[in-house]
Amino acid sequence: MACAASDPKTESRARRRVLELAAVRPGEDVLEVATGTGVQLVRLARPNARGRTVGVEPSAGMLKQARRRLEGAGLEQRVELISASALELPLPAEGFDLLVNSYMLDLLPREEIPRALTEFKRVLRPGGRLVLSNMTIGRRHAHRIWDWAYAHGVVLTANCRGVLAEPVLRELGFADVRREYLAQMLFPTEIVTARKEDT
Repeated sequence: MACAASDPKTESRARRRVLELAAVRPGEDVLEVATGTGVQLVRLARPNARGRTVGVEPSAGMLKQARRRLEGAGLEQRVELISASALELPLPAEGFDLLVNSYMLDLLPREEIPRALTEFKRVLRPGGRLVLSNMTIGRRHAHRIWDWAYAHGVVLTANCRGVLAEPVLRELGFADVRREYLAQMLFPTEIVTARKEDT
């Protein structure tokens, strides 16, 4: 599940920045939710030879592609794939040091965004890091074409629309919430980082 069909023309810069901010440390427990075809999952797993890397994805077709991609990268033995929804992760509480999620919240009904982020918080360890990227509300008039299209029923972006994750994360009690904005091919993306508070 991803906005703009994971188009490198609109998302490649944001995905590079997500990986920079994720800064996987060897030996960590890393979770990617809505892993799609596994492009980013491979990049999260490569530096984590001594750790655990898990990808969650609800689409059987996407999981099949992700599995094939992991096999091609020689990572199939090191990465676990799980078929599940972001709203009900079949994972124990406080099991991960890092959670990454890209271009999924912008597809959810607005009332389900806090539910998904609450699940993300549940599975993170105290001090665990969260890195999100989403289609967001454009800062410039030209960047708002995507939301105009969504509002008028013109499907350009897999039916996603601009969201703002930062205020929701603050309401849910995440710490060190920071937001970056970038646009590629007029496509506006927010990248939001946060940390689950230590207990």
